[in-house]
Amino acid sequence: PTTFHAAFYKGDRPGLTGLYNPIVRWWDHGPFSHCEAVFRDGMSASSSFMDHGVRFKRINYDPKKWQFLVLPDDLELSARDWFQVHEGEKYDVWGNFRFLVDFASDSPNKWFCNEALLSALGAHDPWRFGPNGTYAFLYTMYEHLQPAHLRIR
Repeated sequence: PTTFHAAFYKGDRPGLTGLYNPIVRWWDHGPFSHCEAVFRDGMSASSSFMDHGVRFKRINYDPKKWQFLVLPDDLELSARDWFQVHEGEKYDVWGNFRFLVDFASDSPNKWFCNEALLSALGAHDPWRFGPNGTYAFLYTMYEHLQPAHLRIR
């Protein structure tokens, strides 16, 4: 990639683990079930249940399964720093249940994907957003950076 991006997953994983994707999309009222920060050097960062928490990894993105948003290049360094500081911290399973039941609370040192992405970008209270709310928020903030073919409205 030549720019800093956010990637939003709209596919389904194979097997039993793939049941999570449509449930998240249904519950969150949108096409996405996961998100990643994608740095210009090709590394991706997020927090994933499958990877046990905050991590970096290379992902071969299938454009049929992912939607990309261009992010401001001046946020890339601080976002990478955030992921490096938090790398290895656990996935916030209980905090993710907050979207199902009000009494579930966020953990200060565990993360779900969109919470990690928004934290890395400097957003306040990122635990309030699901993947689809994160997409809408970032698209609204950075619509002017999107190539014309990505513009929804």
